[in-house]
Amino acid sequence: MTGETTVRTAVRIHGRSTQRKALRALLDALPHHGGHLVVAGEPGLGRTTLLRWAARSFRAGPVLHLGPGPGGGARVTVERLLDTLRAASAAAPVLVCADDAHLWDAPARTALDRAVRRLSTADRVGLLLSVASDRAVAPEFARLPVVHLDPLAPAGAAALLDDATDGVAAPAVREQLLAEAEGNPALLVALVRRLSPAELRGHRPLPRPLADAAALAEVAGGAPSGPSAHARDLLLTVAAAGRAEDGTDVDAGLVHDALRHLRPEPGLGPCADSGLGPCAGSGLGPCADSGLGPCADSGLGPCAGSGLGPRTEPGAGPRAEPGAGPRAEPVPDHLVLAGDRLRFRSPLVRRTVHATAAPERRRAVHRALAEVLETGGHRLTGLLHRSWSLGGPEPAPASADRLAAVADRLAAVAADAAVPASHRLRATAYARSAELTADGARRAERYTAAAEQALLAGRPDRARPLLAAARDSAAPAAVRGRAEWVRGVTELRDGPVGDAHQSLLLAASLLAADAPADAAAAALAAADAAWAAGDLPACLATLAPEPPHRPENPAPGSDGPADARGAAAHPAAVVHDHRVGMRALLEGRLDRAGAPLGQVVERGRSEDRPQTLLRSAAAALLLGDVDAARSGGARALAAARQLGSDTLVPQALEYLAYAELRAGRHPQARTHAEEGLRTALRTGQRNTAAHHRAVLALAASIEEEPDVVARHVTAALDTARRHGLAQAATLAQWAAARADLGRGRPYDAADRLGLLVLPGPARGHFAVWRLAVPCFVEAAVLAGRDEDARAVLSDFADWAAFGADPQAAAQLARCHALLAPGEHADALYRRALDRHDEAGGDFERARTALLYGKWLRRRRRPREARGRLGTALAGFERCGAGVWAAQARDELRALGAAPQGTGTGAPARLGLLTPQQLRIVRHVAEGATNREVALALGVSTRTVDYHLRKVFAALGVRSRLELARMVGEAEQAHEVQGARETRRVGSYEKTGAEH
Repeated sequence: MTGETTVRTAVRIHGRSTQRKALRALLDALPHHGGHLVVAGEPGLGRTTLLRWAARSFRAGPVLHLGPGPGGGARVTVERLLDTLRAASAAAPVLVCADDAHLWDAPARTALDRAVRRLSTADRVGLLLSVASDRAVAPEFARLPVVHLDPLAPAGAAALLDDATDGVAAPAVREQLLAEAEGNPALLVALVRRLSPAELRGHRPLPRPLADAAALAEVAGGAPSGPSAHARDLLLTVAAAGRAEDGTDVDAGLVHDALRHLRPEPGLGPCADSGLGPCAGSGLGPCADSGLGPCADSGLGPCAGSGLGPRTEPGAGPRAEPGAGPRAEPVPDHLVLAGDRLRFRSPLVRRTVHATAAPERRRAVHRALAEVLETGGHRLTGLLHRSWSLGGPEPAPASADRLAAVADRLAAVAADAAVPASHRLRATAYARSAELTADGARRAERYTAAAEQALLAGRPDRARPLLAAARDSAAPAAVRGRAEWVRGVTELRDGPVGDAHQSLLLAASLLAADAPADAAAAALAAADAAWAAGDLPACLATLAPEPPHRPENPAPGSDGPADARGAAAHPAAVVHDHRVGMRALLEGRLDRAGAPLGQVVERGRSEDRPQTLLRSAAAALLLGDVDAARSGGARALAAARQLGSDTLVPQALEYLAYAELRAGRHPQARTHAEEGLRTALRTGQRNTAAHHRAVLALAASIEEEPDVVARHVTAALDTARRHGLAQAATLAQWAAARADLGRGRPYDAADRLGLLVLPGPARGHFAVWRLAVPCFVEAAVLAGRDEDARAVLSDFADWAAFGADPQAAAQLARCHALLAPGEHADALYRRALDRHDEAGGDFERARTALLYGKWLRRRRRPREARGRLGTALAGFERCGAGVWAAQARDELRALGAAPQGTGTGAPARLGLLTPQQLRIVRHVAEGATNREVALALGVSTRTVDYHLRKVFAALGVRSRLELARMVGEAEQAHEVQGARETRRVGSYEKTGAEH
């Protein structure tokens, strides 16, 4: 340790809102009834912190902290424990907290379990346990509801780091700390504490390894160990094998064979020679010394069913019969065997096992794994393990030569496209090769290649520290340019896009002399960054005509990073045409933009590289060719998945979602955006996630889901403002305004949209604001701002004439109809509907029909109005635009018509609910929150949540607003029916009197 940084003690809880919500539900329910909850997570994830938070938050009664007696054993009987808890809860509800209950011995756990079983909900006792998930959950706790703690998301971990250090960590140090901690809060704090202030600020090199054995063992609660030497070898072998695996589990057969190499006994057969005893079906071959006994003892089920018998090699002795040999040990608690795969329950424990092992034994395990893998033809993984097995008391010159040779072989095999390997494995190989490389320039080149592969694998959190390690002033310009290229693309997906723009411009400058094709692709990526930022001057400057360059293709191995590499590998035509077409489009020379962008689209029809297909989809969107954009996006998605390029999947889904939106297919856009959001968050692409959230907000804005719109708008704007994403911000604000317009709030909508579309410094993204003009014109006319509406129609007419938006011509006619005098509006509405028939798209056509129907009704033409409004209602229902369908129904009711649809079936559908569900529904329809409903009915908020989910599914509604509207329609229908019954009875009475 070189020093120590004092970490702030009052650090708030980060990234645990879901878990705290579950704990809060338990606490809120205790005044009415008891409950139990288990908080489970690997060491360091904050179980104790959450229990302390719950204890501080509970105000309704006392808090008891329950623990075992000395040595982890029970010191009270079940009866005494019950008496104590019941007495404590007699006057007020009581919360019982039991931290680290997994450390209790069996009698103590049994006593607690029996006491919990005998408590009733009326006892008002809340039991909150915490258990570690790095081993199997004790059977006494298995039946209790569980809240799982996962590693912090990147944003939560970054917030914790800034909170713990007051934001003084240097950017490169910050990236390496976040990567090493892997979302474990306690490990992150321990790593910060390990550094000196100079190291934290980047003034001195960081210690290597950053997460050493002492730091890992501190967080894990010590070095995990098995009950025997054989179990310890099993744990270490699984941990070592996992270093080169793409997932969290490893091949059980590989572990078995490595153990045989690790503990050979000459003169014995394949099962006996390892000293592991027979293993006819455990899946791991011999078991006695591996720590994996016969299935009967390991709890793995019948041997015959596992299909994982031992591997018998040619020339080996006969297989021993099941049951022979010494009694075997069960699988260690830290491991899980699922089929033919083995994994640690906790990634932290896996790392700790590997780091705390004796160096000689660790190298021996890697050597055994290398021998097995190389024998099986797995070149890259075998070579990786071979590199990790190096070291020991060799003479320095011989050791250096050997390390250099292995480093060169690793880099060569990682670069060989014929070798089957994932991007993540190639990243690991390149990084290990760089670690073993003495030459600064070559080391920087290999770290850059590792960062590129990490980015393609969807791990920008891994790419950033690798890029930091690649910084070397002695490296040639081409190497530094390539590093800046990768850095720029990383920031473009998950950082400030202004920084990405500058990095990519620098990359283009550094690459210009030696790799002109790469330089052109980096410049085009810089234009993408300026586009995302909404910086039109920067975008035009970046797209300026490039100087003449050599026509040859780039050298092998210089395909370029992530989403730019396919364009660079192409014979420069795609990059050149896209650049020329984008510039012409932005300069307003629409006649010159079509041909080059059309060439980009056309080339995409015969391509199978995802990067080139993404360019094709983008060009198609610029041209308004929605079908080509959907085709290119779908093919890019398939190609990215086939190649395992996780970082490109959310981008392909983004283009697909935009294409569906432009075509008016909101449900399909929502489906793509939901998957894209999940993938973007999983691969650490917050900027891409913000774009998907904007699409989701736009899709939800036509439905009766104001809460969903608000949630996605807030999240999108949060990232957009911090990272300078003008395009995502404009789309999100448009979505919020369109939701206002759909809910009958034109003044709010006009205020929001006016900032986006009217000239001024706050105008929205230069390529997006025109899409919001039709909504603004409609809102402005309803709000009495006709002059503002007319002010934007000239620009919108130019946009419609270009043809990049298939709906624009019809929308323009609709806007003119809204602003036209009565004698001209009729023909303009009809012209708009004709244009819709040519363009397709249910939603926009239904909006025009709705506005036309309203206009007809105001002019006392009810028969025509009823037809237009009925068409509008059918169109809205067809595309799921619930909030707009409600407007059409209201207009039809004003005409005295009985609209068909969701509302007419409301009484019958409400009749399907249980009495409890009906009571909850009525409270919700009156505007009560779930907590208020729970207090009114004397149930828990969890019960209300459960019933509401059932209600939403049964009624087919998606929001509380839609539910309230259905209840209102049912009550109105009931009143109408009651009035009819009253009239009918009165008629019968009158008729009877006459007789």
